[in-house]
Parts: sequence; C-alpha cells; structure tokens
Amino acid sequence: MQTSSDRHEYPAHWEADVVLRDGGTARIRPITADDAERLVSFYEQVSDESKYYRFFAPYPRLSAKDVHRFTHHDFVDRVGLAATVGDDFIGTVRYDRIGAGGRPATGAEADEAEVAFLVQDAHQGRGVASALLEHIAAVARERGIRRFAAEVLPANTKMIKVFTDAGYTQKRSFEDGVVRLEFGLEPTDRSLAVQYAREQRAEARSVQRLLAPGAVAVIGTGRTPGGVGRSILGNIRDGGFTGRLYAVNGALPEGQKELDGVPAFRSVRDIDGPVDVAVVAVPAERVPEVVAECGAHDVQGLVVVSAGYAESGPEGRERQRALVRQARSYGMRIIGPNSFGVINTSPEVRLNASLAPDMPRAGRIGLFAQSGAIGVALLSRLHRRGGGVTGVTGLSTFVSSGNRADVSGNDVLQYWYEDADTDVALMYLESIGNPRKFTRLARRTAAAKPLVVVQGARHGAGPRGHAVRATQLPHATVSALLRQAGVIRVDTITDLVDAGLLLARQPLPAGPRVAILGNSESLGLLTYDACLAEGLRPHPPQDLTTAASAADFHAALSRALADDSSDAVVVTAIPSVGEGSVGDAALAEALRSAAAERPTKPVLVVHVELGGLAEALSAATSTAPQPGAASGPDPAPRTGERAEPRPVDEGAPADDKDAPAPPPGDARPDDAPPEGTHPLPAYPAAERAVRALAQAVAYGQWRRDAAEPGKVPEYEDIDERGAATLIDGLLARGQGLSLTTDATCELLAAYGVHVHRALPAPTPDAAAEAARALGHPVALKATAPHLRHRADLGGVRLDLVDEEQLRRAYAELTELFGSPEELRPVVQRMAPRGVDTVVRAVIDPAAGAVLSFGLAGAASQLLGDMAHRLIPVTDRDATSLVRSIRTAPLLFGWRGSAPVDTPALEELMLRVSRLVHDHPEVVAVTLEPVVVAPHGVSVLGASVRLAPPPARDDLGPRTLPAY
Repeated sequence: MQTSSDRHEYPAHWEADVVLRDGGTARIRPITADDAERLVSFYEQVSDESKYYRFFAPYPRLSAKDVHRFTHHDFVDRVGLAATVGDDFIGTVRYDRIGAGGRPATGAEADEAEVAFLVQDAHQGRGVASALLEHIAAVARERGIRRFAAEVLPANTKMIKVFTDAGYTQKRSFEDGVVRLEFGLEPTDRSLAVQYAREQRAEARSVQRLLAPGAVAVIGTGRTPGGVGRSILGNIRDGGFTGRLYAVNGALPEGQKELDGVPAFRSVRDIDGPVDVAVVAVPAERVPEVVAECGAHDVQGLVVVSAGYAESGPEGRERQRALVRQARSYGMRIIGPNSFGVINTSPEVRLNASLAPDMPRAGRIGLFAQSGAIGVALLSRLHRRGGGVTGVTGLSTFVSSGNRADVSGNDVLQYWYEDADTDVALMYLESIGNPRKFTRLARRTAAAKPLVVVQGARHGAGPRGHAVRATQLPHATVSALLRQAGVIRVDTITDLVDAGLLLARQPLPAGPRVAILGNSESLGLLTYDACLAEGLRPHPPQDLTTAASAADFHAALSRALADDSSDAVVVTAIPSVGEGSVGDAALAEALRSAAAERPTKPVLVVHVELGGLAEALSAATSTAPQPGAASGPDPAPRTGERAEPRPVDEGAPADDKDAPAPPPGDARPDDAPPEGTHPLPAYPAAERAVRALAQAVAYGQWRRDAAEPGKVPEYEDIDERGAATLIDGLLARGQGLSLTTDATCELLAAYGVHVHRALPAPTPDAAAEAARALGHPVALKATAPHLRHRADLGGVRLDLVDEEQLRRAYAELTELFGSPEELRPVVQRMAPRGVDTVVRAVIDPAAGAVLSFGLAGAASQLLGDMAHRLIPVTDRDATSLVRSIRTAPLLFGWRGSAPVDTPALEELMLRVSRLVHDHPEVVAVTLEPVVVAPHGVSVLGASVRLAPPPARDDLGPRTLPAY
C-alpha cells in the first residue's frame, strides 16, 4: 500500500476499534496512500476555523503536495492515524520525528516527535482527539519516541485541553504567540487514571444507549402471531415502554401501517425519525442486510437475538466476526448475537426488549447473564423470592449477552458502577474474555456496591460462541483472584439469588458474631452448626419454644439487635398449630417492626415453608385499596398463586395502564415498605441463610479493608538496575530459558532473596568436600525429578554432623534409589528447623502476574491448599495471603508448636512480587522449600524462567476486542 521508498510494511496491529465519549464506536487505523480521496473529502468538511487552528493560517484546501505528504508514511519517523466511521474519516493525527532545533530527523537517537490533530467539527466533543492521542502515543513508544511536542494557538482551547487532560508529565512555554507543549509518553499513574476514567464513561454511555433508548425498532416481526420478533414486540408494548416503538417486516403488504397496534414499516429506512436501538430477530443470513439498513439510518445500537453464529461452529464464528466488524463500521455496538434480550424497569424507560413475557418488578438489582436459559431461571427466581408478590426487591436492569461478541460483562459493570438505580450487581458468567480488566473493574465496582458472580463451565471449555483468551490458571486460582478484587464468588444460581436478596435488603454486618433465636430448638442448633461451618461466631441459640407469640419474637429480636456483642441476627421459625398460635402475617409484622427500630444490623429469617411467612416478610402494609377488598389489604398470595389483577386492558401490566408514571425518586409500588425500612429476606433452609450471611460478612470485611489499602513497600537494598542488566544479558542468548542455579541465585539476590547454596555431590568424596566447604551439620538430598521435594520417599538425609554420617547416608541413598547419576545428589548446609512452605509467581497471559503461597508437600500438591494474590502485592495482601490457607494454623503455634516468623515470610513474598512486577520478563519464579523458622526464613531451592515480556493490553490505549 506504500511506495517503494517507505521502509516498513503496513502495521496492521495498530488497527483498533474504540468507544467514544458518547458511546458510539470508531475505528482507528494507519493512513496509507490509498486514503488520498478520503483525506480530501474529510478536509472539505472541516470548518475554516478548525483549519486555521491546525495550520495557523487560512488554508481552504489541501494541495497535491499536502495530500501526498499526509498519506505517505514510513510508519517509523512519519506516522498518520485516522479515526473512521464507515468509510469516512472523522479525525486524523500524525507525528513527525524531530531532532535538535525541531528539524526532521531519523533513527533511534532522535526520540522526540511533533504531533498535530484535526477533528471534523461535527464530531468534536465526542472524545475523538483523546482516543487518537492515546493510540499515537502507543505507536510512538513502539517506535522509540519518548516525547511529543505540539504547537497550539492560544485560542485553540479545546486542543490544549486534550493535551493537558491526558495526564502525561509535561512542560508548557509561550513563544511568538504560540503555546508549545512538551510531554513524556511513558504512562504515569495519572495518565492511566485519566485513561481508565475515559474508558469508564465511554463504555457506560455505550450501554446506557442500549438500555435507555428513546425509540426502538423490532426488525423481524412476523405477519402471523408467534415467533421471536412478534413476541418481543408484544413484550415491549405490554411492558409500557415510554419511547417510540416500531415494527419492521420486509414482507408486510403494501399499505399496512400497523402491526398489533404498533406503527409498522417494511424497512427501518422508511421510519420518519431517529431509531436508537434495533432489536434484530431475522435469520442469520439476512442480518447483514438489516445491519446495513440500520447503519444508513444512524441507529445507535443493536440487540441481536438471532441464532446461527459462533455457537453453531466455524462457519457461524466467521459470520459472527463479520457481524461485529460491520456494526462497528457504522459506530454501533451489539448485544448478542443469540441474546435473550434486555430489560430496564426504570419508570422513565420501562423497556422489556426480551423474550420474558412479563415485565419484572422494579427494584435495585442489576442482572447480567451470558446464558439465555440461566437468565430465564434467574428472572423467575428473583420474581418468586423478591418481587413476585409485592415488588419490593426487583430488578433495575437485565442484560443477556448471548455470545458476548461485543458488549460484555465488563461493559455492563462500567454502566452499573455509576447507575444510581442499581445497588447490587448479579452476574452469571460462562467465560471471562479479559480477566485482567474484569478484575480491575470488579475491584472498583465492589468498593461501591456488592458484586455477586457465579461461574458456569468451571471445569471445561467455555461455550463455543465465546471468544476467550487461554489461561494457565485453574478455576480455583481465578476464583481466589476474584475474591481478592471484592467479588462475592458463589457456586450456584441459588446461592446467587440468596446472596443478592440479602445484600439488596439488609445492611452489611459489622463482623462475624451472630445471634440466633426462634421457636424451634432443633432448627436453632442446625443454624448454629451452619454458622460454625462457615467460619462465623454464633452465640448459643435462644429457644423461644413453640408457644412463642408474635410479641415474644418482637421482644427477643429487639434485645438481640440492641446487644453490642452481635453483628447479625438469624431468626428461625416453624409454623405453630392450635388455638392462639401466631399467624404468618402477625409474625412477619413483629419481626419487621423490631428490625425497623434498629436498622443497622442485618436480620435473616429461616422458615419451614408450610405457610406464607416468606411472602408476609417481603410484604408491607399498604394504605392503598386493593381490588375486591372491603377494608384492609388482602392476604398476599402464596408462591405459585397468581394475584387477582386489576381490571385493565388485556396484555397491559398489572398496574393501572393509564395512570401517569410517578416522578423519578418517588417511584415505589403501592405495597413497598415505608422509607427507612428493609424487607427481611427469608430462606427455606438454615444452610442457605447462613451461607448468604457468611458471604456478606466476608464482603463487609473486604470493604473495610479496601477503605485503607495496603502499600507496596520500598526496600533500599533492591538493585533494580542490576537485575535489569542481568536479565537483558540472559535473554540475549535466547527467547526463553530456565536459569541455571548460579544465575537464579544472582538474580534473586538483587532483590534481597538469598538462596542457600547446594553443592553437587557426584561421589562420596565430592560430598565430603562440599560439606567441609559449607560446614557441618549438612543435608544430603537427591534432586532427580522423581525425588525432588519428596522427603516422604526418603531421598533426604538431615542433620549429618560429620563426614562419617555423610558417607553412610550417601551409601544408603545409592543403595535404595540407584547410582549417583540417577539421584543427582547435592549437599546443603542445614537451615534452622521450621515449617516448609512454597512461594510461586507466574505471569498468566490472561489474568496477569499472580503470587501463590502454601505449605510444601501434600498440603499444596494433593489438597490444593494454595492462596493467590495479584501482583503487585501490598503489605496487607501479604499478611492475608499467609493466613488464607487452610493449614495456616501450623504457622501460628498449632497444638503447642512454636509460632514461626511470618513477618519475615511476608517480606520474602513482597520481594518476589516486586521482582516480577518490576521485570515482566521474569515469567515464573518458584521458591521451594522455604523453611520458616521461629526467627527468619531459609530459601533452600529456587528456579526462575525468563521470556520476552507478554503484551500488556491494560497499559496500552483503549481498544475493543479485535475481530
């Protein structure tokens, strides 16, 4: 695509799709000689003012020389990038490498470049220039440029703001009526923070455009009732959508203007007015035609429920890639394909663009599901458990991503983070496309609101429709990393709903102390045992006996909530029979009123479901007249029963269809609880209630810890530069290598990690010589792969105090296990006795750098008792890491043993974390065994592997996943 004088081939890896500030998308790519006509057309659409700001003089048109200069690049010293929508340029940026005096230069010795932008006026304010700056900076760093310089007219405040807001370290000067800006291109904490903030706003806005449209077109509405498109059209209409709704079917007869009472058209292009979202429900082979029509009509986003894509095999996968590329070329984002749809219960929107026949009750829970079937199950369970009777705990939004070709859980997290209508986020994930980014977003979201995740496909490949990066980490490790980020990780969708209802309805517990009270001694004891099993600290259950009245429950709960020695209360209730027995409604009111008096502690109810207690607990008394009621509210219907609807038009929601929507902030169901009160979550089994409570306790502790984050310590004896020199020299020998023992010890020593020397002992005489060099007592070890780190097999002899014992041990080993060539024996000076542990660090291509810790031997190898943290590890992370394994009591004086030096162990892990974080070429480190004694630690074995550093997409410019 370039002339013969150009020195580099077209850099296709610079191409990227980006989300702009308003939620639309654009493609950024290098400018080539084939773009001459596009560049001229783009320049003609730029205002005279913008041209003046770019060239500092009136410049009505580009000359042929200009066009050649701006389209011919060598992709090293001269680079131009364009932001495109469809086939049109909407913005350009270029840099030219310069040397001393600002003259053009070539070669790596010139590490500065001059940069300039031009954005079409119609697209200014969309964040085009900011996105272009991020990408041209990444290109410049790749080509050895370390600084940008830009000259800007003082009146061009928009462009000055683009540079100053980028977060790079910069200098500013004013000469000859021009502002000159100079800034380094190395990412800084501030520039990354700016980039992440822009990413959050853009991606959140892109999801908001899909969930809160002003106009929706359903494309593929069959002429006869039934079918996917016709069903979704009816669901949107019956759900009370507040915007404009259109039906689109290319086979409609001429002259037909309506379908099911909705304006109908043969093509989206025939609609007179904007369309924000199109729901696509046509066969997969017709989707490209529909996307083209939507793009021509400036539709902002698509919800594709059509199947036949990546889930169907290789041909479908390629069809899915083409769909994403086509939609992005028009600046549109996609939910799906193979999606169940989207729901927004906000009274300002009321959008049910899904296959769910009924609009869920409005509430504060956000729900994301990658599986349509699981989405149906979750909607059903939340409806029954939370809002099926009164709507007090319902949904804010629901997104079914289907094959997750474009909009993913990461995008929805960005939206929920700032969504004032969502207090709790529930996610069902079958794959995590970008674990590193998901962990970062989850940590930020969890600091503001609970995030509960259940993962499907944990023990095998994810769904065929999902493009997932390969990971070397087992599922247990990924789960541990998610918990470190504040994610409440559960195993089943039942647990997901249980935890979500508690977190949506009750305050977080301040600690693990639990009061238990109820009218069944046996149920109380089951609850007590469940608390112990979950690591909580329960008080002995208080048995109110089966004769307890509603007043007795009220008084007991009031006392428990007032008791400073408890952080949460679990109430157990069984139905009573006989004259004077307490009714469900009376008991529910007693518990609710007692909880309302002290709303700072969570209250959970375990009930035997013979009556309507669960519904009564969710309900609240209402002053509104109920249908068919002479006075007072009717009893709430039980689960599975249908409430008698109000007399409204067929297909309308149960609320009064013609009643005006309440103003924002006042939107509450008639039967919602009074302000300041919380409905009480009820559970049919003690284990489920306690498990949800334990998750809330752990999350509450994480929130408190996150409020005071730890620090990555600095150590004065670390030789970062020396380590870098050593690594560069070693990598010069090959692309990836496992270091020798000497090189391993040298590299680790640069970070203050000292490995005990182990001298080879190929003969008894060599062993004796090694012992004399090291000093007795010594250990004799077999290092053959099948015996290494297997003291249980007898390949180790310890505390050899003299040469005689050493030679006798040598003879025993060779007699038992074979020749020295097979055993590979070594001699090592004895370390102080302690607990054998293992410390590992590995860089996973998907999740990033991970530090792992456990006890050496069977505990970690057989039982998998390892704890994990993302690198860089803070001092708080290291402290929790040591205490996270199940065998941690062995480090703290279990059964009378001496406690070991855990602070020294934590320092060792922090040093390993620093090594891997400072030098991404260190892709694996293993220290085994690390003997932790009462005073100090001894590293007896170590291995290090180097490789060229893997790409860090989280440090580069913002991009959407490539297709």
